Amino acid sequence: MPIPTDYFSNVTTPEELEAHQLLRLQRGLESVLNSNTFYRERFRAAGLTAPEDVTSTTDLSLLPFTTKGDFLADQAEAPPYGTNLTYPLNRYTRVHQTSGTTGEPLRWLDTPESWRWMVSCWETVMRCAGVTSDDRVFVAFSFGPFIGFWCAFEAAGQIGSLAIPGGGMSSLQRLHAILASDTTVLLCTPTYALRLAEVAKAEGIDINASGIRLTIHGGEPGAGIPATRKRIEDAWGARCFDHSGATEVGPWGFEGPEQLGLYVDETEFIYEIIDPVSGSPADEGELVITNLGRIGMPVYRYRTRDQVRRGSRHPDNGIPFQLLEGGVIGRVDDAVTIRGVTVYPSIFENIVRRYSEIEEFALDVRGTASLDELELRIEIASGDSSTIAAAVERDIRNAVGMRVAVTPVASGSLPRFELKARRFTDHRT
Repeated sequence: MPIPTDYFSNVTTPEELEAHQLLRLQRGLESVLNSNTFYRERFRAAGLTAPEDVTSTTDLSLLPFTTKGDFLADQAEAPPYGTNLTYPLNRYTRVHQTSGTTGEPLRWLDTPESWRWMVSCWETVMRCAGVTSDDRVFVAFSFGPFIGFWCAFEAAGQIGSLAIPGGGMSSLQRLHAILASDTTVLLCTPTYALRLAEVAKAEGIDINASGIRLTIHGGEPGAGIPATRKRIEDAWGARCFDHSGATEVGPWGFEGPEQLGLYVDETEFIYEIIDPVSGSPADEGELVITNLGRIGMPVYRYRTRDQVRRGSRHPDNGIPFQLLEGGVIGRVDDAVTIRGVTVYPSIFENIVRRYSEIEEFALDVRGTASLDELELRIEIASGDSSTIAAAVERDIRNAVGMRVAVTPVASGSLPRFELKARRFTDHRT
């Protein structure tokens, strides 16, 4: 389904986009420089004392980067929410926190205005995937403090879709609810979409014949991995769309109908790509984000740790924004060097997911810096396990040039995940 006509009509040229971003940036800085202790001190040290000091978006490069570690340290020194607050605490109405999969959870607050902005960003994600007021959207997500799909649920209502909450249910209960409500759009992590398909198969439920026509995913890179996307689409008989965001950043990336990668929503975010070591501009490297509408608790030049690659712009399809080719390639934090070869776990997932016989997998690195061993454990539902393991081992050796021990394990012995999967463990650290 095409993107709604004139959806991005106010920023059709680079000049219009630059003017739009600069105006939004300066307006936000008026409040931040006045009362946000965290950023006011950092910016004054860099010579920024008034919004007019920023004369173009390229002036952002004069400001320091911000990291998750900066925010965690700030919240430890000024608990519980830190000093990155532009308004008095009684202006904030929502609190969420990061999932904690990579360390201590980070708490994040939103004012009503900031939350409406978050919802509008998710509305862009959904509209560009083809969601309309005729859809029934099932959100398979436990509504806890992790921000997850909270704003996606509200965005569905803004579009006019019927929003169906899927919290507090088992996987089987969710499957029955999806069928009973004649759901047309499923929102969940890519891992959980495959888990639901696994449960459906075990229970004799034909989800491929359900009303689901679209699945939209986030929380991890899986939906942008070709083999994982194909497995989801084959299981559900639907088109699979990726999106990207973070608790502290907001939903910054969405896919267009041609699905070449993730577009940065540049009406609401300013992006940079840097070399993760030197911090210099790069065409492939770490994504740095500045958001323009979350003034209550903003991020400026935030190092997301997402590894991305700059692609081309395709304004002829109605999206005048930067395309990141292949979406999020991986996490800078997840890059691991094994016997001199640096790889991302997503490479292994793309290989494993090509085999329909493999239900689940896990990766383990053991050894020392001089003698590392990578083991891939796989659950095989059907077929000859030794033959499949040998084929996977061969594919990995051809793709990344290293030997990996591929070990078949008993069905059901590996963990299942409903939110973010943790399939990779580096036992060396």
